[in-house]
Amino acid sequence: MIVSRQCSKTACSRPAAATLTYVYADSTVVVGQLSTHAEPHSYDLCAQHAQSFTAPRGWDVVHIHQEYEERGPSEDDLDALARAVREAGRQPVAPELPAVQPSPPLASEPRRGHLRVVGTDV
Repeated sequence: MIVSRQCSKTACSRPAAATLTYVYADSTVVVGQLSTHAEPHSYDLCAQHAQSFTAPRGWDVVHIHQEYEERGPSEDDLDALARAVREAGRQPVAPELPAVQPSPPLASEPRRGHLRVVGTDV
């Protein structure tokens, strides 16, 4: 199942439309189309935050794509989800097996799981 990613900005719940990446060696911030996978060193931004982003003082900003579209799930995603739910509903459910009770230990078996004091001879 594909889950749409949200904007990385605090308190923003809009869907992500762009990906922001810092290039520290060049003091550059790159804002481009939403990457196909979430990367640990990049940030997903909604269209509003992608267009209004400002870089730290002395850094350059490169906008690779100027029009950001907030994309929700596509028709294909919704169709695939509906088919998966229908298929899960058709599969037979296995009957529950009765719980097996462990047998009590025999008197000849030593107890396990208890603590004992070990003397220290110096």
